[in-house]
Amino acid sequence: MKVNYQNKMEEILGYVQTQNKVFKLLLHSCCGPCSTYVLEYLSEYFEILLLYFNPNIYPSEEYFFREREQRELIQRLDPKHPIHMLSVRYQPEEYYDAVRGLEDTPEGGSRCEVCFRLRLTEAAKAAQSEGAEYFTTTLSISPHKNAQLLNRLGEEIGEEYGIQYLYSDFKKKGGFLRSVQLTEQLGMYRQDYCGCEFSKRRLEE
Repeated sequence: MKVNYQNKMEEILGYVQTQNKVFKLLLHSCCGPCSTYVLEYLSEYFEILLLYFNPNIYPSEEYFFREREQRELIQRLDPKHPIHMLSVRYQPEEYYDAVRGLEDTPEGGSRCEVCFRLRLTEAAKAAQSEGAEYFTTTLSISPHKNAQLLNRLGEEIGEEYGIQYLYSDFKKKGGFLRSVQLTEQLGMYRQDYCGCEFSKRRLEE
């Protein structure tokens, strides 16, 4: 039975609003376009520490273009609470080491699960080191990403690192459509593959 993670997130946001403080949220972002709506939405509730950790992105020119666009997006926003972008390394070998042997598996399968775990684990570690109370990812905004899997992984990793995972299914309630609208309004580049070499290869076949 599928869990409604949008409802679970709204329960947490309701709690956050009752507290006499602004909590810090570590937000893992896969790219600028996917973060548009998520930043617009969550900056109403949290001070956001944005982590652009995506060693899966190929080639390097694509990675640095997306990173630059992410930085520029933050500068163009006028959020209720601050948004800070954290510095991060680009070491694609971390991704290739993690998915070795899974290169030919289908999109959305075991290779993607390993990739999700890699990035969510780094987000949890960063949340811990930065003193954030919550962490989550923009990945669930995509209609092509499995929100049930992402939230199960986030909950599991959060328990391991002692950080509360902010459940999410950002595509719900018009979230994905809003991200498309914002991307168009801001003149942002919307990529046609998730980012990894294997998804790009399949696109080109």
